[in-house]
Amino acid sequence: MQEFNILAAPATADTLTTLNCPVNSHNEWDPLEEVIVGSLEAAMFPDWATINEVTVPPGEWKEIERKIGGSGIPYPIEMVKAAMKDRAEFIHILETEGVRVRHVDRGNFPRPFATPDWQMSSGFCAANPRDPFLVIGNEIIETPMADRARYFEAFPYRTLFKEYFHGGAKWSAAPKPQLLDALYDANYTVPTDDEAMRYLVTEFEPVFDGADCVRCGRDIFMQISNVTNRAGLLWLQRHLGDGYRVHEIQNRSPEAIHIDTTFMPLAPGKLLINPDWIDVDKLPPILKSWDILEAPRPLPNKDPLGVVSEWISINVLMLDEERVIVEKGQTPLIKALKDWGFKPIPCSFDAYFPFMGAFHCATLDVRRRGTLQSYF
Repeated sequence: MQEFNILAAPATADTLTTLNCPVNSHNEWDPLEEVIVGSLEAAMFPDWATINEVTVPPGEWKEIERKIGGSGIPYPIEMVKAAMKDRAEFIHILETEGVRVRHVDRGNFPRPFATPDWQMSSGFCAANPRDPFLVIGNEIIETPMADRARYFEAFPYRTLFKEYFHGGAKWSAAPKPQLLDALYDANYTVPTDDEAMRYLVTEFEPVFDGADCVRCGRDIFMQISNVTNRAGLLWLQRHLGDGYRVHEIQNRSPEAIHIDTTFMPLAPGKLLINPDWIDVDKLPPILKSWDILEAPRPLPNKDPLGVVSEWISINVLMLDEERVIVEKGQTPLIKALKDWGFKPIPCSFDAYFPFMGAFHCATLDVRRRGTLQSYF
């Protein structure tokens, strides 16, 4: 591994309190000790498609709805069973590698709900805890998600979070967004090659998904996308304060949603990128000292819906600075990671893709063995 002049926080009473806290995760690569894995129970295919329609190629969402049999209905039982099988394999690997796996309560996603301004026929599911939450050190932050169907998605996690809170964790939430029509650009069109990149959400109020952020100690990298705006980035920077720096990552895809199919720090000084969507020359200057691996072209996956990008291949989960869980069908990526000094652990996960996530999305790393450091 490349050597770094790593600046660690001094050992203070606060540091010791953090180390004894059940929640402690500062980056994507410290040794993983405890993780929440998403649930597929009561999963509903989204009824509200405003965001989903622009995160797939134009016109494809209607075809995806046709494959599933409609919108706002339960996922087919055979699809759930196949995903549960892959999930069980994933959990077995995690536990075999010494990671404590935590589970969430069953959500009431089929039930309709409303705010004073809009209503939904159902929710989505709890398959991807990376989206509604962001763990920074000993703090769990509930994120202000832009998707109306996911407005109450945090509720199945509350039993766990109360446990963590009583164990000493911080537990906060960004301002609950109104999600009025003004948040979504009614005249949005996909920008042409000679136009500046733009996305569906406006700056009406701060919104972001946790999966649009990756953590490198005191530096957080965050992309603007169809679910994350600059007001959301600004809120996070102000909330975290002067001890952190939030850097914007530019994505070249108009379908951008979630940074973990685009930009994945794997270890100190090691960055995996999607070469289709990242222009290396436009990365934050702070990354100039890091080694960058351009991910090989993904092999076709077996997602029956085609709802995720082919670059779901780089949605990997680090167990430490060497061990990395990778979809077993992505043999070019497995080889590239081995050649780069990592220890890939193959796992089946194609059947989980219809629920719109892979290993990084499907987890929330609650505790990693490490302290807050600066890697730049």
